[in-house]
Amino acid sequence: MSAETHDDVIALMPARRGHFLLESGHHGELWLDLELLCLAPDPVRRLAARLAARLAPYAIEAVCGPLVEGAFVAMMVASELGVPFAYSERFPNPERGGLFAVDYRVPRALRAEVRGRRVAIVNDVINAGSAVRGTLTDLEACAARPVAIGALLVLGSSASRIAADRSIALETLASLPNNIWTPGECPMCGRGLPLASGLGPDPIGEP
Repeated sequence: MSAETHDDVIALMPARRGHFLLESGHHGELWLDLELLCLAPDPVRRLAARLAARLAPYAIEAVCGPLVEGAFVAMMVASELGVPFAYSERFPNPERGGLFAVDYRVPRALRAEVRGRRVAIVNDVINAGSAVRGTLTDLEACAARPVAIGALLVLGSSASRIAADRSIALETLASLPNNIWTPGECPMCGRGLPLASGLGPDPIGEP
């Protein structure tokens, strides 16, 4: 990845520091207000074109992105590649306690459209990877063939582990080191720091 592209990605990311509860159930010190990412679509579209160029060698036949903001980036990538676009929806799973207690599912009407296709899962940012992990699992249930993960930004090492575990490619325009912890291991909890939340009605969010 070029330094210019890396800087272009970072410049678009509205970040805050604090003590946050992520969708995966982990705690982290970095929050990205990704609702603001596509407020100006043109810079994101230019980055999506660069990401599409990285994904093109994998003979992608469809692109799937998790709602919400990841799907916007995925749609732009699909348009650049000239392939169908699908998305996955987020569903809390109260029966699954602990980490990753959220499912992602492709809508019924789209499931046949990804069956048998070589699919790239595209997200805006991957941190613990809750959305990508859930989308991958459901695409496999659809009998799709996930072959690559793409993201504008990867935080930490979770995305690399997911890709390695599934034997699929990972392409990103930028990456940054980042720490996340289980609640029992969180040093900020150990210091008694209260959890903050993102803006909006849903206090739990995560790239």
